[in-house]
Amino acid sequence: MDVITIGSAIRDVFVAPEGDEVLTSAKFPTGEGLCLPLGAKLRIDHLDITLGGDALNTAVTFARRGFKTATIAKVGADATGKEIAERLAAEGVSTRFLLRDKKLQTAYSIILLADNGDRTVLTYGGATRNFGPADLPWQQLKPKWFFVTHLSEKSAAVFPRLLRHAKRVGAKIAVNPGKTQLTMPLSKIKPLLNMIDVFVVNREEASYLTRVPYAEEEKIFGRLDSWVKGLVVMTDGPKGVTVSDGTTRWKAGVLKERKIVDRTGAGDSFGSGFVAGLIEAGGGLSPRARRGGTVPPEHAPEAIRHAIQVGSANATSVVETIGGNAGALRKDQSIYKWGRLAIKEQGIGYRG
Repeated sequence: MDVITIGSAIRDVFVAPEGDEVLTSAKFPTGEGLCLPLGAKLRIDHLDITLGGDALNTAVTFARRGFKTATIAKVGADATGKEIAERLAAEGVSTRFLLRDKKLQTAYSIILLADNGDRTVLTYGGATRNFGPADLPWQQLKPKWFFVTHLSEKSAAVFPRLLRHAKRVGAKIAVNPGKTQLTMPLSKIKPLLNMIDVFVVNREEASYLTRVPYAEEEKIFGRLDSWVKGLVVMTDGPKGVTVSDGTTRWKAGVLKERKIVDRTGAGDSFGSGFVAGLIEAGGGLSPRARRGGTVPPEHAPEAIRHAIQVGSANATSVVETIGGNAGALRKDQSIYKWGRLAIKEQGIGYRG
């Protein structure tokens, strides 16, 4: 097995209601709110029903890039759970580790789409958060890579054990954390970060985790570089992405999409695309010189540049479609369809 993804698998219902309005106000946590008239009966201009969730979205990317892929998620013993299993199988993803819950329904989200491509998500967690370490067949989990997404509630206990398990079986591990991991006490999260080979966060998440103000990018990276053993990958919305191995940084902008239809799954598609690109290019993950390892091989910068291009192209393709995985790029599709990113490389030295 090349890759096992772990996280959620859910039913997504996308709704574009008539008469909605985006309002700007400090009353909303994000500064903007999607507002609907109370008491009105509104026509739905557009309706799409898809299957998503971070474990499913990322698994589709890896499978379409040609890797032997399986996913760990929990679904209900219901029609949606069956449909998720069928969809994964149709994509070439193994369902041998897909868990079934006999009590809770499969997770469900209603996604209200605004005209600008942003959305408000109403979500029912259901079965997706109802698995713990005892539910997993640990002896069978021996892939080359794990790709870990948000694990919350009961499944949060899987996170530290999975990291330790990956090291025992010689697997590399990429993590795109969720709020549960980001809010862990530093005394608990820092030892775990040192086990991670690729750590993918957006700038807001990085600021929250490091307790460094959002505007102080250099200080954010300095702290993450000292905590994370592997690559730190920080996305910054329309400003692009920065990747650091602790001694060198690679910075790139974004590819220009034709039209943003739906941003759902953009983070999943970039992170999984980036790791897929690393694997395609041979890894680029040799031990850092500053940690007493060998100097990274000459192909490492090449691998990272390729990974950035694959991740960016995959995310761009996904936001041009409804759902978090329909647009995921296949192996035979060009990663240069939207152009070639200008990637700047800068040596930074080790600031320990």
